[in-house]
Amino acid sequence: MSGSIESSPHDGARVLVVILSAVVAVVGSIIGSGALVGTSISQVADGALATDATAVAPGGPAFSIWTLIYLGFLALAIWQALPAHRTDPRQRRAGWWLAAAMILNAAWIACVQFEQLSLSVLTILALLAMLVVVFDILTNTKPSSRVEAIVVDATAFVYLGWVCVAVVANIAAALAAAEIDPFALGADTWAVLVLTVVAVVAVVLAVAGHGRFTVTAAIVWGLVWIAVARTTGDGSTSQPAAIAALAAAALAIVATAIARLPRARSGEPTVTNP
Repeated sequence: MSGSIESSPHDGARVLVVILSAVVAVVGSIIGSGALVGTSISQVADGALATDATAVAPGGPAFSIWTLIYLGFLALAIWQALPAHRTDPRQRRAGWWLAAAMILNAAWIACVQFEQLSLSVLTILALLAMLVVVFDILTNTKPSSRVEAIVVDATAFVYLGWVCVAVVANIAAALAAAEIDPFALGADTWAVLVLTVVAVVAVVLAVAGHGRFTVTAAIVWGLVWIAVARTTGDGSTSQPAAIAALAAAALAIVATAIARLPRARSGEPTVTNP
């Protein structure tokens, strides 16, 4: 139990850093996204990140997932600061990585607002790397309660799933803004290729995480909104991209369902597998 583990000065520092990182991420999003003042992210850099800028840009409503993620940041920061959880081994291992991921989120917004799209790609790739480490830590240890599974695990997993889609959209936006078409394959062909990569990543995460459905839910959310944007007036039309996005979403769901079967058969409580 976490209460029987001796406290360390590092615990206090970690708790404080996680809280400050959550605040920076949330405040940074409010200021930098144009929610209250300034320019919205979809309008900066001549609309490079708009829903109609590339064939893999998600439709506008997809970004409402950030509300859930930011609320999760705050809940996670409060939860890990409670005396009963400060010495929790899981929080000791994951806390610093989560803090880094939240800071990188704010850094990404800053890069975009200053129209540094190339730097934003490097930033979001670093963010993805941090979340993969967190994913590994959390999937190889069990949460102590349903609250922890929801507040810590689900927040981190939804964050990871969404970033998997956001990375693709970000790279495509940076290339389009620079008018770069590698190998001159065209937007539709590249959309199918990169969405295939997303599908592969979704399957790998499903297998590695034994069917963490919150990761898949976030990936599917992004993919479905890519398909919607390609078939409606919310973005540039692309039937190949829409089909590839929906196929990737379906594959992610099937892979997750199959990966969960061994645990379901063993009767393991779903609280340990959000």
